[in-house]
Amino acid sequence: MAPRKQKKAALYHKLQLLRDVTNSTSMNKTSIIVDASKYIGELKEKVERLNQEIGTSQNQFPMQVTVETLKKGFLINVLSEKNCPGLLVSILEAFEGLSLDVIDARVSCEDNFQLEAVGGDYQGDADSVDAQVVKQAVVQAICNWNESNNQD
Repeated sequence: MAPRKQKKAALYHKLQLLRDVTNSTSMNKTSIIVDASKYIGELKEKVERLNQEIGTSQNQFPMQVTVETLKKGFLINVLSEKNCPGLLVSILEAFEGLSLDVIDARVSCEDNFQLEAVGGDYQGDADSVDAQVVKQAVVQAICNWNESNNQD
């Protein structure tokens, strides 16, 4: 009999968690599950809307950014099919903001923008910076640069 009560208590606890996560005010199981289903539908719509926004912004300014983790540091590649005056400075400022030193870099800014940089000798907490953090910083620098150029 005890295992049955434990299962019932566990189910009740999970339903309460589901109720909290979905901000449901319902008290019975069926209503909580219906509310959760609606909540999931709303989240799917948000994801689709955000993906469309990302697709639109990427189409307005196509740029590829990749960051790979090396034994000591990162390999950062940025490529755009058009010339981007001032973008290099923005990206280097992002590296500086991460306390990431550039060990080696190749840059082409003539007909297109191409940057290949090896960043390493990180001066801060090594656990706080990974490839994703570096990529986010570079993408944010690109977005900031793009916004400042579109305002001119």
